[in-house]
Order: sequence, then structure tokens, then C-alpha cells
Amino acid sequence: MAMAERFGTRWLPFRLAAAVVLLALMTDRAVLRAEATPIGINYGQIADNLPSPARVSWLLRSMQVSKVKLYDADPYVLSAFLDTGVEFVVGIGNENVSAMVDPAAARAWIQRHVQPYLPSTRITCITVGNEVFKGNDTALKANLLPAMQSVYQALAALGLQGRVNVTTAHSLDIMGSSFPPSAGAFRADVVPYMQPILSFLSMARSPFLINCYPYFAYKADPGNVPLEYVLFQPNAGVTDTNTKLNYDNMLYAQVDSVYAAIQALGHTDIDVKISETGWPSRGDPDEAGATPEYAGTYIGNLLQRIEMKQGTPLRPSVPIDVYVFALFNENLKPGPASERNYGLFYPDGTPVYDVGLQGYLPPMDYSRGTRKAVHLLALILIAVASIALSLS
Repeated sequence: MAMAERFGTRWLPFRLAAAVVLLALMTDRAVLRAEATPIGINYGQIADNLPSPARVSWLLRSMQVSKVKLYDADPYVLSAFLDTGVEFVVGIGNENVSAMVDPAAARAWIQRHVQPYLPSTRITCITVGNEVFKGNDTALKANLLPAMQSVYQALAALGLQGRVNVTTAHSLDIMGSSFPPSAGAFRADVVPYMQPILSFLSMARSPFLINCYPYFAYKADPGNVPLEYVLFQPNAGVTDTNTKLNYDNMLYAQVDSVYAAIQALGHTDIDVKISETGWPSRGDPDEAGATPEYAGTYIGNLLQRIEMKQGTPLRPSVPIDVYVFALFNENLKPGPASERNYGLFYPDGTPVYDVGLQGYLPPMDYSRGTRKAVHLLALILIAVASIALSLS
């Protein structure tokens, strides 16, 4: 009787283990080769129950997401995405903006939070502040542009100019007028700040980032804002009487109003990107429309338009560039219940609603170091299996 027959049951676990490990390796590589989904996702972390960044890396790659936006420069997240090809926007929080006016501080921030991860992690943009003009901090508003300039100059000094953009993200509250879209204009108190910021973005060839939420308009006036218009559902739309362009959804109208406001200040060479948009799946009793059904409809229809590479009526040849808010429900966010329920997923990786973005959240960390260990284990098991075959 051959040794393989006499000890067949003893060798079987090794063969099964080898097969499992090889399958894991093949799956890992398949995730990396998968065709990218043409959307970005905001990865917020104001919660105490989220999975580790290593597990989130698997989730996002299994969804084929190629662009991620952070509100900081979390080293654990950036390390978890080394060599994955995922493109990152990292952020300097409002609390640190004023410090960035100092060139030495800006350079030190980049050397600590950006430079060590390049090129293995694809950091392509830094946002300096978020929705600065929504608040009343006049010092913060005054320091925003100098901070952006300081970060830009630090990138240039470190040889990273052209590889990493510098910009800031705005709330739609900066608009004094947004309808019709062609009459879009910034608030009068914002214009003195916005004019030089636009000149900087034009010089730096950086995008203008805007956070757009049609949900807010519906929530504020559900009786007069057509649900079909905000959810990308079939409707007659609204025609801009100046341009004769027809808008069948509010998001595109909002974006084109921003383009009009930028043009009114003399710029036609700045791209507008949607740095946040989403719809809550749950809210307080007075938050109309915050349901999983409407959230799924909004995100699902938006994804269809992104996949079609659709542009706005004013810029039909320029596909909309969108970062969906957000990856997870965040249970520690302050404010109304809706603020904690914008996620595509619950923290356990279960989809909040089905829009076809199925992903896999592994039950345990499978980090870069773990992958190396699995590769080594695979080699050992293959060697053992080869010995077993030679003795059979």
C-alpha cells in the first residue's frame, strides 16, 4: 500500500489548507484587478463601532471603489491602502487651518501625513478646511487662502507639485442665489474671500469642491419640492428661462448654479466636483423623506447617471465627478438623527439598502502584513504537498 493511501486522511488537511490559502491569494489579486466603480466615497469615522481600516480596505476594493475621501489623514487608513491603487483625498481639519499659514507647519504636516505614503498610497488631493464659510469664525475665513497657499508652496518645495492638488470643500450655503442655475451667485459676504480663492484654484489647476444635498431642500419644504425632481425620477423638469436648458433633477441644477457663480467672478477654467452628496435612511419624526427607500432611490439613480458618464446641462461633455456621503452610519455624529444615518453600510458591513454596491467585509483583519504571512504559509503548504506527492 502506498504511503499516500496509508496516510491519506493525514495528508488531506494539508491539501485542503493549501487550496484555501491559494484561493485567498487568488481572491486578493482579483480584487486588485477589478474594474473600478466610477464613484468616490466619503469615509467618515465619527463613530465608536466601525471596523478596522484593514477590513474597510477589503470592503471598498471588493466594491471596486477607486476613490476615497477622508476628513483627516489617518495613518492607519493610509497604511491599510498601500499598494491598492485606490486614490485618496486627505483633509486638514478646520481646527488646524490657521496653523497651516506658517510655511514650516505646512511643510511638517505634509512630511508627516502625505510624503511617507507616496507613491504606495495614491494621495492626489489635500482639502484645507471643510465648509469654512458656513460658520462665523472670521479668523478662520481670513486664514483659509493663506493656508491653502502655504500648503501648495510646501508641496512644491518637496517636489510634489502637480502630483497632489490643494483645494477646500464648500457648503452650498455659500450661494446667495441658485435659481435659475444661470443666475447662480455667491453670497455678498463670501465674494471678497471667494474671488482670490478662485484665482488660486485657477493658477493651481485645482477643482472647486461643493457639498450638495437635494435632501435638504426637500426636508425644508416637502410640500413644494417635487420628490421625483430630487430623486432623479422621471419628471417634466425645470427650464432655465435664460439658457433654455432643462433640468430633470435638482443636483445638476445646483452644480450649474455654482458654475454660473464662478463664471460671474471671471473664471471659466475651474472644474466643479461634488465632494459630498447623499440621502439619509432614517431621521427624526420632523425629517421628511429620511427613509431607506428614498435613500436607495437617490443613490441608485445617481450611480446610474455616473455610470453613463453624464454631464450637467451646462457641461454635458464633462462627466459629473461625485463623492457619495458616506460609507458607514456614524453613531457619534451630533445633530438630528439623519446625521447618523447617511451610510451605505452598517458597521458590520451589511448594506443599509440595495443599490448593487455589494461588498465583502472580512471577519478579521487581513492587512498587508497578514497577506505576507499568508503567502509564506502558502509556500510551506505547497512544499508539504509536494513532499506528500513524491512519497505516494
